[in-house]
Amino acid sequence: MGLFHWSARKLMMVMGYAYVWLDRRVKYTDEEVSAVLGLKIDDDLQKCSRYELCQRVEKEFGLKEGEFWNLHSTQKIRFAVQSVRNMKGPSKFEMGY
Repeated sequence: MGLFHWSARKLMMVMGYAYVWLDRRVKYTDEEVSAVLGLKIDDDLQKCSRYELCQRVEKEFGLKEGEFWNLHSTQKIRFAVQSVRNMKGPSKFEMGY
């Protein structure tokens, strides 16, 4: 791993800690937590912190404690997208319809 790659990863880690620190101090509006991209969010999930949401993901997918929480943001998104793809199965397009 080159110096740039190493430096970029360290900077991402520091930025991640800063984001989590700031996120704990931000009060989200009802509009921001009640729905995301038109998807209604259940009341119990609206009240969860970022850490609590990650714990729920870990529980739902049978992951070890901290395993999802410790991923970088892009890795979390990649995991979610692949999980949804696996749950949905192949599309009609992929099956040749």
